[in-house]
Amino acid sequence: MSWSVLFSLNNSLTSSLHRSLTLKSTNYSVSPTACLNVDVRTPDSNQNPSLHEKRSSEIIADEKKFIVGTYARAPVVLSSGKGCKLYDVEGREYLDLTSGIAVNALGHGDSDWVRSVTQQADVLAHVSNVYYSIPQVELAKRLVTGSFADRVFFCNSGTEANEAAIKFSRKFQRFSHPNEKNPPMEFIAFSNCFHGRTMGALALTSKEHYRTPFEPVMPGVTFVEYGNTQATVELIKSGKIAAVFVEPIQGEGGIYSATKEFLQSLRTACDDAGCLLVFDEVQCGLGRTGYLWAHEAYSVYPDIMTLAKPLAGGLPIGAVLVTEKVASAISYGDHGSTFAGNPLVCSAGIAVLDKISNPSFLSGVREKGQYFKDLLVEKLGTNGHVKEIRGFGLIIGIELDVPASPLVDACQQAGLLILTAGKGNVVRIVPPLIISKQEVDQAVEILKNCLPVLDQG
Repeated sequence: MSWSVLFSLNNSLTSSLHRSLTLKSTNYSVSPTACLNVDVRTPDSNQNPSLHEKRSSEIIADEKKFIVGTYARAPVVLSSGKGCKLYDVEGREYLDLTSGIAVNALGHGDSDWVRSVTQQADVLAHVSNVYYSIPQVELAKRLVTGSFADRVFFCNSGTEANEAAIKFSRKFQRFSHPNEKNPPMEFIAFSNCFHGRTMGALALTSKEHYRTPFEPVMPGVTFVEYGNTQATVELIKSGKIAAVFVEPIQGEGGIYSATKEFLQSLRTACDDAGCLLVFDEVQCGLGRTGYLWAHEAYSVYPDIMTLAKPLAGGLPIGAVLVTEKVASAISYGDHGSTFAGNPLVCSAGIAVLDKISNPSFLSGVREKGQYFKDLLVEKLGTNGHVKEIRGFGLIIGIELDVPASPLVDACQQAGLLILTAGKGNVVRIVPPLIISKQEVDQAVEILKNCLPVLDQG
């Protein structure tokens, strides 16, 4: 095993991804954190006392008894959070590098978000899409103003957003080929991709273990190696493809970034063939890269973009952003949702989008992301288990030569929450975008101190 580490960013990205920006300097020293040593603090006296009537073991036992077993949960019962910190029912503190799987972009308990949600809940939470509501229209206006799109469709999750994109793509092709009995109806997706768990989005997801228990799934999907321009372009030229679904940065798949050349080739081929280009930015969009939308770093723009995770700061929301040519194919009744875009979640979305879209906020994400990666390379780069550190902004992957789960468990015991990705050998780091450099220092120190657990296997 090589002791050298690849620190990979796409050479094709603009130099602004790599330049150093300046944050206020802060006096901070990191005390070495021993693995398996969690800071235990007295729970906040303002918390609901009923939350502490049961210990973690009792709550975990109740979960196993009453909830369908679809989740292999970590043995932690979280009860409160503030900023980048979470607390369990025993009062232990954790530094959160998961942000609810890239959802809590503003951290936990952001004051503006809380104010927006509570004020809206006091006025009007839900009315359905039988009627107009102000927050939905205002959020749509902001999304259109800040993107390539002309119109927005709201839903409730990332997988729902991709389901809508599937329907819109097929409807667009029927609309564009009114006299053809068999217009283009097939799709292209890529290796290591993840687009969701409902039946249409599941068909676009490459990992067989997600699909196999539920087959037959939607037919007509071809998986191509991520980044293989030649094979993808040839397939697009077949004339059978309704749309190409691609993540500019794959999150669940292992933090792999596309190149500008690859995305531009897809854009050109789709234009030539009349098929649609769909960017799934459910995880990598909305500031995660230090750009409002991940594709902006490549200067390549889609016909459809799907969003979800961070948009409402933890409340369920999804959005499909489309150009006018796509929207013109959609008619009343073609799609819909009871809960989607209700006043409560859209008010939350406005609070999130207004903060993240601020240029100074985005530049801060870019700087902190570069600082984080540089520090990881410095502190972890000589470890023989570390193969590569990749990503940009605050979506970072540490690829290991062994399964990452022992490191995840050790970090949890030491007060740091991290995720896995890829084939289970990639540490996925997606912290709240508000993380401080001091918290980055703390996180890297814990990771470094916990790395020896990988030698025990």
